[in-house]
Amino acid sequence: MSQQPQASSTRRGVLRLAATAAMVAGAFGLGANAALADTGNWPDKNIRVIVNFPPGGLADTVARLVAEPLGQALGQSVVVENRAGAGGNIGAEAVARAEPDGYTFLVSSGGVPTINPHIYTNLSYDPNEDLDPVASLARVKVFLLARPGLPFDDVEGLIKYAQEHPGELSYPSPGNGSSPHIAAEMFSKEANIEALHVPYRGAAPALVDLLAGQTDFFFDPGIGLQHVADGKLNLLAVGSLERSSLFPDAATLDELGVEGFDADTIFGMYAPAGTDPAIIERVHAEVNKAIQTEKFKNTLEGVGATPAPMTTQEFRDRIMSDKERFGELIEERGIVAN
Repeated sequence: MSQQPQASSTRRGVLRLAATAAMVAGAFGLGANAALADTGNWPDKNIRVIVNFPPGGLADTVARLVAEPLGQALGQSVVVENRAGAGGNIGAEAVARAEPDGYTFLVSSGGVPTINPHIYTNLSYDPNEDLDPVASLARVKVFLLARPGLPFDDVEGLIKYAQEHPGELSYPSPGNGSSPHIAAEMFSKEANIEALHVPYRGAAPALVDLLAGQTDFFFDPGIGLQHVADGKLNLLAVGSLERSSLFPDAATLDELGVEGFDADTIFGMYAPAGTDPAIIERVHAEVNKAIQTEKFKNTLEGVGATPAPMTTQEFRDRIMSDKERFGELIEERGIVAN
């Protein structure tokens, strides 16, 4: 990827001046409708939503769930396009480089703005400067799973065994710097254990090897829960501050003594920096309606996730908070990209 930092910075400055002008107009009583008038007849053509992960994953599922109702509300088709690779950076950069005209959006996991800036040293875009948060979509939990046959069946036993046998246990992840990897590093730090990290190219192959007994425990982003129900994997705890409605009897790691453990990530929608605030406001409002429908809630529940409606400012604040806390862990543990 070619780097054009000065051009990018200049472009961002111009675009943000335009966005600020629109907000000033609102402050003088013109309101969102007046600001929208400046954008012409938006939308008057199809809207593109880029997903920066492969088809079939949670980001893709979430994007397609909101695309239909969003298109109906706006009167135009919303087309979902997958551009996977480089930990989500390929699709995210495509949106960051797109014209901020309200016709291109990104749906991504929370790792792009909160983790990737810390683990990729040669990014040719800045997720937190070149993308504007539009709407929070889903709060995604991770679940601490273990394969059967291990000499423990609860968190206390896992920690004790790992402390007595440092480096003997192993855990898979979808790749260096992925949310499950960050969760496992957080757990290792707080529980004072050593375990071998085995990175894979995606959550599916990581799960396959866990089921085959090649690895021992896994911070699962939801794809392995079906195997908990049929007894092929054991659910030891929920890696969130809140229990999961899917497994209400499963305690959180915080409840089990790993105080303050919170590995939740927020999947969300973003626009190129400088997109008209009135457009962002309109899309935010329609997306918030879509994620609170029964169809959306029921689909997310199947993987232990929940809708996460927020204001755009709350969403922005959460991103920056997660970026700070994950960044401290990444630096301390020496985590780098694959």
